Amino acid sequence: MRLWIVICFGLVALCAASLSIGAASLQDGDAGWLLMVSRFPRTAAALLAGAGLALAGVVVQQVVQNRLVEPAMTGTPEAAMLGLLGVTLIAPGMAVAGKMFVAALSALAGMAGFLALAVRVPRHDPMLLPIVGLVYGGVIGATTLYLAWYFDLVQYLGIWQLGEFSGVMQGRYEWLWSVVALGGVLYVVADQITILGLGETQARSLGLNYTQMRGLGLVIVSMLTAFVLVTVGAFPFVGLVAPNLISRWRGDNLRANLPLIAVSGGLFVLAADVIGRVIRYPFEIPAATVFAVFGAGIFLWLLHAAPSRAHG
Repeated sequence: MRLWIVICFGLVALCAASLSIGAASLQDGDAGWLLMVSRFPRTAAALLAGAGLALAGVVVQQVVQNRLVEPAMTGTPEAAMLGLLGVTLIAPGMAVAGKMFVAALSALAGMAGFLALAVRVPRHDPMLLPIVGLVYGGVIGATTLYLAWYFDLVQYLGIWQLGEFSGVMQGRYEWLWSVVALGGVLYVVADQITILGLGETQARSLGLNYTQMRGLGLVIVSMLTAFVLVTVGAFPFVGLVAPNLISRWRGDNLRANLPLIAVSGGLFVLAADVIGRVIRYPFEIPAATVFAVFGAGIFLWLLHAAPSRAHG
């Protein structure tokens, strides 16, 4: 209960800060319009994006049985960007829903490629799998960058690579509310996701349809990644930091932890956005850049503190 009180207080404080900070003053006559069209959508987008990435991270960690892995370390965002680049070249006028669908399919294909590599990686060292994932994502990212350079679309690629919320307005973020529905699905199947983290042999021995549940988890991860990427861009470390901190604080009861993981992910991203807006006010530093500094520090701490906990 005390933890929830702290989280709720932090949520209220950050939301109030996010709604009040901006180049335009709320003292003007259009304060209500400004809040509804810009400030509220931006605040909601940060919370939803962070929650979605945190939930995606915990599912990936259960699937690969490694706590040091998240979607950004599996080539998933890079694969989604490659799909978006293909859409931009082939059908630039496609609706946002179509782009979301293509990005999700591309992310799923990228995740499948990573899993094909993961089964061949020795598990005695938990750091091997994240390294393989970084290399794999780097190869996909380099391919995407080359194609973007060849077709003079590097600027578009930069928008997807740099997670920030300055362009979020009413009518340009609503797809992120799907995170709530997908989070509800994960909560319903949380016990099966936990069993999934025991490995294929033990999961099947407990009666779990391993292939079906793993497929459902990966589809949800792909959708969450696509929604966030298309709407606000890529964010590193969110799916790594939030699940690990909550797990160390509250243990490994996934069903009980899922709401905390989602809320903490949202709080982290919103805090990064608020910090990025005040460091050089009235200019902005992208939230992904701010969080990358914090997330890298937490990642190093996780490596130093207890590497043995990296296995599911």
